[in-house]
Formats: sequence, structure tokens, C-alpha cells
Amino acid sequence: MIKLCAFADEATTDLMGQIQALKRNDIEYLELRSINGKNVKDFTISEAETYEKILSENGIRVWSIGSPLGKVDIHTDFEQYQQTVRKLCKIANIFKTDKIRMFSFHNAYDDKELVFSYLRKMVEIAKEYGIELYHENEKDVYGDIAERVAEIMENVSGLRYIYDPANYIQCNQKADKTLEMFHNKTDYFHIKDVIEETGELVPAGYGSGKIEELINRITTDKVLTMEPHLAVFDGYASIDNTKMKHKFHFANKQEAFDVAVHTIKELLKKCGYKEVDKAFIK
Repeated sequence: MIKLCAFADEATTDLMGQIQALKRNDIEYLELRSINGKNVKDFTISEAETYEKILSENGIRVWSIGSPLGKVDIHTDFEQYQQTVRKLCKIANIFKTDKIRMFSFHNAYDDKELVFSYLRKMVEIAKEYGIELYHENEKDVYGDIAERVAEIMENVSGLRYIYDPANYIQCNQKADKTLEMFHNKTDYFHIKDVIEETGELVPAGYGSGKIEELINRITTDKVLTMEPHLAVFDGYASIDNTKMKHKFHFANKQEAFDVAVHTIKELLKKCGYKEVDKAFIK
């Protein structure tokens, strides 16, 4: 069985708008990144409790906290940074999820032992709260290319993994190679596709990410999180310093989001899945 999840802040900023976007597309899982333009790491406890209540009342479950954890310089004050880890774990507890998406530090290519050490400590802290950390490959962090992600896997016990095909391609990594290396070591997938030659972001299946092969390789229950980046959304500048390039253009963010979901659903059907009660089964 495959279930869909989404970064609904790509559809709109406000919470009710995000809920409506998910419901409109029959998605019950949210990877929570921001609400009203405020990143999840900056939520107050009171805000988190209010948002969780609204989401629960509307039948939306937070699958994972889509945090920017680890998207900082490796030479940050790590003693102080551990408080950010703890705060995000407390927020995850409020949203009743045991998953936090995270990264492996900027300007860290020459400091791999420090990266491993910090990641191990972060995993330990998360465990205190019943949380597991899920590393996402991302350009300009230590774990951006396949070889360095493999090093993290070898050296950091207890860390789990997200696979983002477009992020690998943006680091000049071939989908054939990364799928072969990591598909069976991936806990859940981010669905984003890009044309290798031009760098243009496109709906799933229109680029070089081999999303159809990604789907066909799935043999156990998995979640696919929609992170299509088909339109510039509020907060993008704070998570990525590069300019988005798009092949297709949409009337607004809502349309871009809906097209992204429709496209992955069509691809799932092409791969032999049927949509039944907000899930895809063969």
C-alpha cells in the first residue's frame, strides 16, 4: 500500500487553506513545514497546540515535521543548537508524530567526523522524546551526494532516511545510481522531479528522477510526500538560496499543487495501483 502526504504550504500559507488543499486531493497526511509563513521551528507551544487541534478536528494527521533541522553551518554553537533539537522534538510530540525531517549541515565537506558526531547526538536527543530523525539528501549539506549519504549511513546509528530524486539530480547525481544505492534503505520518499539538462522543476514523471521506476521498486507499505516546487511559495527563500526554474506555469499555487497531486496519482495508476479510501493498492 502507498499513501500520499504533502507539504501543503506549497498550496497556500494559512492552515485552513492547507487543510482544504489536502481534502480536495483526498490526502490525509501532512508534512508540516510552515503555517502563515512561520516555520515550524518557530512555533510557540501554544500555537502548536492550537494547530494540532484544528488539524485533528479536520481529519488531517501530521505524518512528519518537515523541519529545517541541520540546515545550519557546521560551526554553529552546537551546545546552543541542541535546544532547537529539543524544541522541535517537543513540537513533534504535540502533533503526535514520531518523525522529524532533517539535514546534515552546511559548509561541512571537510568536517565529516564533526558531522557524524553532531548527528549521533541529535539522534540521541530525539530518542529521549520518542522521535526518530529522517535525513534528507539536499544540495549544499554534507549529505548531498550518494557517497556522502552512504558515509552517514555507515557512521550514524539510529538515523533514518528520506530520498528526494530531484535533490540528487541537482547535485549531478544520476537517478539510476541513487535508486540502486538507496531505494531499499529509504523510509519514505519526497516526490519532486527536475529535468537534468535544464534544471527545470516539473511534475512527477516529466523529469529525470525516474519516479515511475521509484514506484515500481516499492514492495512494502510506503508514504510519498508531495514536495513538487512547481510554483514559488511563501517561505521558499528561507529554505533555498537558489532561484526556481519551471518548465510549466500555472495560474496560482493552488493549481500547481493540484496538478502535482493529479500527476503522481496518474503515475501510480500507470504502475498498477488503484486509489481506495485515500490509499493506493495493487
